[in-house]
Amino acid sequence: MSLYTRMRSLWKQPKKMELWKTRIMAWRRDPATLRLERPTRLDRARSLGYKPIKGLFVVRQTVIRGPHKKSFAGGRRSKRKTGRLNLRQNYRVIAEQRAGKAFPNTEVLNSYWVGQDGTKAWYEVILADPQSPDVKARMPSLEHRKGRVNRGLTSAGKKARGMHGKGKGRVKARPSRRANKRKQ
Repeated sequence: MSLYTRMRSLWKQPKKMELWKTRIMAWRRDPATLRLERPTRLDRARSLGYKPIKGLFVVRQTVIRGPHKKSFAGGRRSKRKTGRLNLRQNYRVIAEQRAGKAFPNTEVLNSYWVGQDGTKAWYEVILADPQSPDVKARMPSLEHRKGRVNRGLTSAGKKARGMHGKGKGRVKARPSRRANKRKQ
């Protein structure tokens, strides 16, 4: 069994409660967007394209869980309207977009889950600086993919758009849900 396979199997096992609790308590005190020196889940980061080179780095992003509410801008409030929104995007997409907004000169490569509690979820987002010489040498196509995260082109974004998987009903997801409605 290789090292990364062993690491992955440890993440799938039930967590040791003391270590898990202390880690989550420390993360709650951290800011919402925190740049890390090294990934928490090295196996997952390496499988998603992380390499320890200049220009590639990892950010831990916090997302609040639960139904997101719509604020009323002004005027009267409808009495029975609660303002709760059904999330069209998953928490991972929201984390990627917020990390991309915090570091505007970078591109989001991918992300993965690292933990959650009752109110928050934590994801680590892999970011790349397309102007870095090391990144240019290893990923030359990254320069031409501006704003991937905002267009739903990361793996989490494609999943939120319904572009993953096969089977009945998947035809209606392509090229997009809105474009398919206009096809008639």
